[in-house]
Amino acid sequence: MAVKIRLKRLGKIRSPHYRIVVMDSRTKRDGRAIEEIGVYHPKNDPSVIRVDSERAQHWLGVGAQPTEAVVAIFKRTGDWQRFTGDTSIPSGVEEQKPKPDKLARYNAIMGETAADGEAISKPKRTPARKKADDEAPAKEEAVAATPAADEG
Repeated sequence: MAVKIRLKRLGKIRSPHYRIVVMDSRTKRDGRAIEEIGVYHPKNDPSVIRVDSERAQHWLGVGAQPTEAVVAIFKRTGDWQRFTGDTSIPSGVEEQKPKPDKLARYNAIMGETAADGEAISKPKRTPARKKADDEAPAKEEAVAATPAADEG
């Protein structure tokens, strides 16, 4: 049985997430895996790469063949250098920066506008819309003022 280390695609359209898996080479791309050894999220900034190094070394040691994409990921994490013994290729994965707190940013912006004394204004009404809004209460009063139909 030929065993490969490859990527299994998950996620939505235009938002891919991958799992680094060990599977038989004859199975489908998203088929059943023997073992999942990591994750790769390319759309995050910077990309999220997590690999169980011990399991990757085990599978490389027993002869599993990685695909080109997985070799590139292993080079970033340093697992490929550890397997081949090559020290000329630098490795390194940048830490992911924390996401900004949206609530704190909103409060900061609202605090600045409140300090200026400016209020959030309502959208301007067009003359046609203003006329329609002014006539609406008058129509309601006219309907209420009409006497009910004479009863038999």
